[in-house]
Amino acid sequence: MGTTLHTLSPSPGATRNRKRLGRGHGSGLHKTSGKGQKGQKARTGHHGIPKPGFEGGQTAMARRLPKRGFTNALFRKEIYAVNVGDIAARFEAGAVDIAALKQARLIPAAAELVKILGDGEVDKKLKLQAHYFSASALEKLKSAGGTADKLALPHDLGKVPSAVKDKGKAKG
Repeated sequence: MGTTLHTLSPSPGATRNRKRLGRGHGSGLHKTSGKGQKGQKARTGHHGIPKPGFEGGQTAMARRLPKRGFTNALFRKEIYAVNVGDIAARFEAGAVDIAALKQARLIPAAAELVKILGDGEVDKKLKLQAHYFSASALEKLKSAGGTADKLALPHDLGKVPSAVKDKGKAKG
């Protein structure tokens, strides 16, 4: 008779019973339950992996390195750059706005601010709309007979985040 579902089983030695810790001397895992004597890994609450960045009691790298400089995280503006040559390669002569750049995947869909840079060649009469233009991009557009329309910045950029405003106020 051939192999059938009810005759299938794992190969001998492929499966093992789980360790039943703390079940007395007869279990072979009595007293310290296989954790050895003392030490971090023997302690309650320790699950085998120390915290990220933990270096065995040595001062962690994040604490050894100096903290210098300035990070403008709250007021940072993400400006996405596109080269004029890339736009000229993807579009025919005519108007190109930010929505068209997003659709052509030259900038991410979440992009709020766009800057046009002057790398590449322009041989078409393009009418570009963006928030910022480099001097070389303006020059290349003008020489090809195109125009550059500067868009107004979104109104919410430049405002102080509410987290910063509320920080100085006393709660009461």
